[in-house]
Amino acid sequence: MGQTDIEPLDVEAIREEYPILQREFGGEQLVYLDNAATTQTPDRVVDTIAHYYRHTNANVHRGLHQLSQEASIAYEEAHDRVAEFIGASGGREEIVFTKNTTESENLVAYAWGLNELGPGDEVVLTEMEHHASLVTWQQICKKTGATCRYIEVEEDGTLDMDHARELIGDDTAMVSVVHVSNTLGTVNPVSELADIAHDHDAYIFVDGAQSVPNRPVDVEAIDADFLAFSGHKMAGPTGIGVLYGKKHILEEMEPYLYGGMMINKVTFEDSTWHELPWKFEAGTPVICQGIALAEACDYLDDIGMDAIRRHENELAQYAIEQLEGEGDIDILGPPAGVERGGLVSFNLNSVHAHDLSSILNDSAVAIRAGDHCTQPLHDKLGVPASARASFYVYNTKEEVDKLVEAIDDARQLFA
Repeated sequence: MGQTDIEPLDVEAIREEYPILQREFGGEQLVYLDNAATTQTPDRVVDTIAHYYRHTNANVHRGLHQLSQEASIAYEEAHDRVAEFIGASGGREEIVFTKNTTESENLVAYAWGLNELGPGDEVVLTEMEHHASLVTWQQICKKTGATCRYIEVEEDGTLDMDHARELIGDDTAMVSVVHVSNTLGTVNPVSELADIAHDHDAYIFVDGAQSVPNRPVDVEAIDADFLAFSGHKMAGPTGIGVLYGKKHILEEMEPYLYGGMMINKVTFEDSTWHELPWKFEAGTPVICQGIALAEACDYLDDIGMDAIRRHENELAQYAIEQLEGEGDIDILGPPAGVERGGLVSFNLNSVHAHDLSSILNDSAVAIRAGDHCTQPLHDKLGVPASARASFYVYNTKEEVDKLVEAIDDARQLFA
């Protein structure tokens, strides 16, 4: 189905599920444009959390009583639902629940990287990586003697794919790439990068924190070996992340957290591990969060992931058009007309991003300011920080207009 065949979102109906959007600050209604950091949570997901604690709260895989059985079934089925959401045909065995994308990155880096990497091996990343990826692999390479190399970012905010083909070679063991940049909004060609990596017998790790929440992602179609994302960026609760891994790779990996639930048999001399995915979920897991994440997947599928992708891109394109028209705003990332994730990072000339964010807050406009956990990228771009407006299913063009008006107030203040 083409983009023109997709029904537009009924944003007003969607907004009714988010009471927080009706809050006012200083007499101004909240305009929440910090969704790349954390999205708001709809009533039906909040209700799922409340229902769990009111009716089913118990530890999983530990009791024979009714509550434990109910909680265990719901928790296991949540893995199945998440697998379905991202196209993982292996089901729950390929879905590990963590507490966030960062922990998912670290799980692979420690459980796979420490055992498999050594001097002469290379990990290839991009210059637009989030610190969750960049710092993690940087430090693992220091521990193992492997080398980190970085695919360059072009002036238009896209990856230099010629450089990617040059860097990824027979010494490459892992390619770790962000699917959608949380600073530039760039949608990277992860399927093409996977093909390049696999041609050299390397694995590919896809950071899906900014893609899984707002566009259809099929891990088997893109041939990702690993993919990570977080619930709190996709209308779900905080404290829940996901690591997808191909079953045969996860089976070969050793756990890096030890304790209860992840074991099969323990003696004073040695231990053996539980089956997938439980061998990577040591201790009491994120039970309620996992169940609520499954509800968030239902919620997003009910809206339609293609419709969400189109809505976010339309808001981003509209924001670029409005901001560029001001004449004194520099926008980071791909130019107008190129599809991007639902975010726009920018700088107002002569006004630091932190000052701009503070002034916008006076108008109840919530944006992010800083380096967005991409310090090396900001260094490359020659800017200490940037302001970022990011959108989700409940945002409107009228809210973009409110953003532009608030920026004009800041411009006049610093004139």
